[in-house]
Amino acid sequence: MRTHARGFWGAAAAAVVLLPLMAGCGNDDDGDDGGAGADEGGGTLTIYSGREEDLIGPLFEDFSEETGIEVEVRYGDSADLALLIDEEGDNSPADVFISQSPGAVGFLAEQGRLAEIDESVLEQVAEGDAAEDGTWVGLSGRVRTLVYNTDLVDPATLPDSVLDLTDEQYAGQVALAPTNASFQDFVTVLRVQLGEDEAQAWLDGMAAGDPPTFDGNTAIVEAVGRGEVPMGLVNHYYAARALAEDPDLPVANHFFPEGDYGSTLLVTAGAIIEGTDDADAAAQLLDFLLSEEAQTYFSQETFEYPLASGVEPPEGVPAFDEVPKTRVDLSELGGGLAATTEMIDASGLTR
Repeated sequence: MRTHARGFWGAAAAAVVLLPLMAGCGNDDDGDDGGAGADEGGGTLTIYSGREEDLIGPLFEDFSEETGIEVEVRYGDSADLALLIDEEGDNSPADVFISQSPGAVGFLAEQGRLAEIDESVLEQVAEGDAAEDGTWVGLSGRVRTLVYNTDLVDPATLPDSVLDLTDEQYAGQVALAPTNASFQDFVTVLRVQLGEDEAQAWLDGMAAGDPPTFDGNTAIVEAVGRGEVPMGLVNHYYAARALAEDPDLPVANHFFPEGDYGSTLLVTAGAIIEGTDDADAAAQLLDFLLSEEAQTYFSQETFEYPLASGVEPPEGVPAFDEVPKTRVDLSELGGGLAATTEMIDASGLTR
């Protein structure tokens, strides 16, 4: 695998948001409440979470109540936290890393910072939804899509491929979130699958159309719903959430055909930090996050696709088996994000 350039995540780790920590850290040498204590219904587990507190915090609380294992959570951007774990090295207090971006866990796997997860946990998801080397497991899935305003856009005019969005007819019509991790993962997929030149050509083509840009997917869907922009590249669940709050909102998802990179399946991933003293408790947490209780939460509360078998998909989105989706080797994303952000910046989309 390629070696990741640390410059990508820069000094952004300083922006990490810290939830006040309780006493004790999983990797501290002087801690006596490690994995053995966790098996007895006690101990403390330190989690670095790239998922926002309102999206996953209730599950951490449920896990603690059910197991007796206390949790300390440090919230922040997935990329920032991954860099922080790598910089902390063997002294990192983190036991578990929950990443919104598959690229962030891929980076840590390349740096040798992730432990191998037990097969009993990995086998709960389909092949491709966990790392081949067993260093991370997918917890929930989201499909890239094109959200559009149903009052402004005739579905018949929507493109067959995300690559067609550089055509002149779409100039200035497609909102982007160039600094968003999911968009960066998507562009990395283009780089890995199509090559540097074609990926750069797509970025340059999009930039030439002077597209409206936003900080995140929620802002894009809101702008599309207000009619300020006809369409935008997002993850599938943002429109589903918006419609759950306002069924009359004029937005819908356009899914690109299976095999098109515009429908790439991205996963939220969980991993155990190499060298943790709380490996048993960490495995318990990942197992809990793949349980019917947690997977149902992801489905009903966040509108993401549950990756563990036997859990119904969220209402308002196509069934997981029916939705067009394109699977790629997500482990390849970890080594390519540095060049991706450089290419996005070079295109002018972040200005």
